[in-house]
Amino acid sequence: MEPSRLETLRRSYRLDAALSETFLVLTLGASLIGTLGLLANSAAVVIGAMVIAPWILPLGAGAFAVIQGDLPLLRRALITLMTGVALTTLLAIGLGLAAGLPSFGSEVSNRIRPNLLDLAIALVAGAIATYAKLRRGAVSSVAGTAIAVALVPPVCVMGLLLSHRLWQEAAGAGLLFTTNLLGILSGGLLVMGALEPAFRQRLKRSRMSYTSFVLTALLLVPLTGSFWDLVGSARRESTRQKVAETISEILRRETLTLGEEATIESVRIDWSQNPPLVRTAVRVSDPDLPTPKQVAAVQAYLNERLGLRFRLLVERSAVVIIGPETRPNAPEDLPVREGERTEAQRYPLEPPPPLPPLPPDEPLPSFDSITEQGDREPTEGAREVAP
Repeated sequence: MEPSRLETLRRSYRLDAALSETFLVLTLGASLIGTLGLLANSAAVVIGAMVIAPWILPLGAGAFAVIQGDLPLLRRALITLMTGVALTTLLAIGLGLAAGLPSFGSEVSNRIRPNLLDLAIALVAGAIATYAKLRRGAVSSVAGTAIAVALVPPVCVMGLLLSHRLWQEAAGAGLLFTTNLLGILSGGLLVMGALEPAFRQRLKRSRMSYTSFVLTALLLVPLTGSFWDLVGSARRESTRQKVAETISEILRRETLTLGEEATIESVRIDWSQNPPLVRTAVRVSDPDLPTPKQVAAVQAYLNERLGLRFRLLVERSAVVIIGPETRPNAPEDLPVREGERTEAQRYPLEPPPPLPPLPPDEPLPSFDSITEQGDREPTEGAREVAP
């Protein structure tokens, strides 16, 4: 690397490591936004805190100081970073006490058990941040790197948990921050050594570089255990879903007849027992179903289908379906299922009574008879009213 380029990088990293007003204001804003977002359990707000946080700048300066053996610059970067950590922790503790929430949401619980994946993300983020510093054309990736590595939220989580005296969970959040810190530092050192031959020679001779790599390697012990716990939990959940799907498939095939209104409420697996115990809660309309023989048949089918060995217990709860006698909709508007009677079939109308028979038809008088009757003398009553 040319001396002028090296001096330009040194001046730039010194500015990044400075405990300036800009660093304090951005740290204060990121801490407030991040802590409030965690209290509100809002992922979008927490992401906003990641973008604002300036902590990746002194970390990059620390990586440059380590590879150059510049102890004053390293001390300056660490003081700036630790000041931000202390300010964020105290602010999160205060907001946690002021809010007085009895519990926290998933945004907090997701940051108390780091694993190998978090270390890998931090290594890549540190590498990209250093690459963006050494290659001016990649400056736009710094914001995305800050979002990926998330330095401020773990410290906010630690402060909130300390406010509730949840020491073990707070230690987990602190481990996540340490993982991100050392991951960024180690990733930055590796990229500096890969891009610049002069840095590569210094990296091989620097004791501080070896120290950072050793500290990062020590994190593999707790992170590996958490990673295998995560893998085991994912496998158990996948097995539970397969068990639930298999039992539902049996119901659809009518291998186990529990009645018309049978539904599966829950499926739980107790892995501490040998063989694992599957507890299935079923809601049935027939209180006598399922029978022990039916449960045994389902258990045999389940073990054969999954290639495992389970013990099945069914917790049945009988229900009675009650509804109004008549439906609110018109009968013609409702579809009629097979085997179901319509309203007209359920409540048939009585036929009307028959009408009385008409009198027999009489023959009409002839014209001659009408003429003869008109020639006769009027009756007595007729004469009285005649004029």
